[in-house]
Amino acid sequence: MDAYICIDLETTGLNPKEDRIIEIGAVKVCQGKITERFSTFIQPGRKLEERITELTGIRDEDLENAPEIEAVLEQLLDFMGDLPLLGHSILFDYSFLKKACVNHKLSFEKYGVDTLKIARKYLTSLEHKNLEYLCDYYGIEHHAHRALADAEATVALYQRLCEQFYNAEDLFFTPHLLQFHVKRDTPATVAQKERLYRLIKQHKIEWNQDVEKLTRSEASRLTDRILTEYGR
Repeated sequence: MDAYICIDLETTGLNPKEDRIIEIGAVKVCQGKITERFSTFIQPGRKLEERITELTGIRDEDLENAPEIEAVLEQLLDFMGDLPLLGHSILFDYSFLKKACVNHKLSFEKYGVDTLKIARKYLTSLEHKNLEYLCDYYGIEHHAHRALADAEATVALYQRLCEQFYNAEDLFFTPHLLQFHVKRDTPATVAQKERLYRLIKQHKIEWNQDVEKLTRSEASRLTDRILTEYGR
């Protein structure tokens, strides 16, 4: 690819239908050179689990004044333009962005190349294929689990893989249409939010999410969880 966007996200978990983006890092590459960078924290509307802070080093204080996803989506889409995407397990990042775009009535259809799939095809003798391991294998400087650093490291990994294995007829090096099907979320109803507030107060629950930011399905799941654990 002569020009592309390499993108990486940090999130509150692995499920794009339930979890939220907390950091976006992207770089624009033209003729093998990084020409522009895009980086921002995202306010997820919930407190981070300890395991996420331990993994990424990102703390709740870092996100306190960060923009919400809708405030940066159009800027990010403008940054991407019509260029294909590159990522290590690119469908993970694409699925979170697709979900966010669908929720805010924005179109998001992209082609992409996945360095993980290339590594799995050609580096069969390696014990692991995650980005951190492959960067160590190739001697690529890397600050793992931070979005912009991961994006920059993925560019370097892709270039090494191209140098070693590129074949114009190999479809793994050709951008393919990324597919993730998801429905638009609707905000929680007034009745759902009132019930949650009542249950939280009644059972003196230490709450780590912003009830006002919940979707209808999230409010329903959380209500069921509280009722199962605490009763009515």
